[in-house]
Amino acid sequence: MITLDNVHKSFGSNKVLRGVTLTIPRGESMVIIGGSGTGKSVALKSVLGLVTPDQGTITVDGEDVTRVERDAFLARFGMLFQGGALFDSLSVWQNVAFRLLRGSLKRPKDEAREIAIEKLRRVGLKPEVADLFPAELSGGMQKRVGLARAIAAEPEIIFFDEPTTGLDPIMSGVINELIREIVVEMGATAMTITHDMTSVRAIADKVAMLHDGVIKWTGNVADMDDSGDPYLDQFIHGRSDGPIEAVR
Repeated sequence: MITLDNVHKSFGSNKVLRGVTLTIPRGESMVIIGGSGTGKSVALKSVLGLVTPDQGTITVDGEDVTRVERDAFLARFGMLFQGGALFDSLSVWQNVAFRLLRGSLKRPKDEAREIAIEKLRRVGLKPEVADLFPAELSGGMQKRVGLARAIAAEPEIIFFDEPTTGLDPIMSGVINELIREIVVEMGATAMTITHDMTSVRAIADKVAMLHDGVIKWTGNVADMDDSGDPYLDQFIHGRSDGPIEAVR
């Protein structure tokens, strides 16, 4: 579904991606791991066409992302943002139904609200939450609203950007379970970037280790602990000694 072939991207003298090659099969959940500043977010933005690579190609379902019709292309995606990114001035249901109230996916208001309430129910929130505002919700509830918004338009591809950031271990586990269940139910292709190894083990089919602008290792999540790759081994066990230099 998603292919990155020798993708390079620099910002001035900062070479962020230095030849990323990665394939994400249709209907599978790929989790990209790596330290801060290794290019995970730049890779994600490049797939969405928000960042244009200096070299290499990225295709989604066989189409070059730099040559597609943008509205139709972006309509295929859902996104759960790291900080929730809910609109403070909109009610919960309006946040969930944001894409259904405008643009090519526009639905009648009553229908959009009904869909929003159903998606809220899917992530474990009661209908009464629909008319509240984001500031009235806990961090965990806000993350669930963000997940409901990500799936509201039934996307083929869903991106998860650090889905458990800022959550306690119990709520992180709840969100991980929801993500896994929903991706499987929808048959969606998923791409997640995270530092949280608990999330990796809960939601990944495959894992890719990004370091120094390239993919150091990729494989099934079940093979991660016995990979034999020194970069992956150091990262997943949180060791200070190894090929990855710890910033002190």
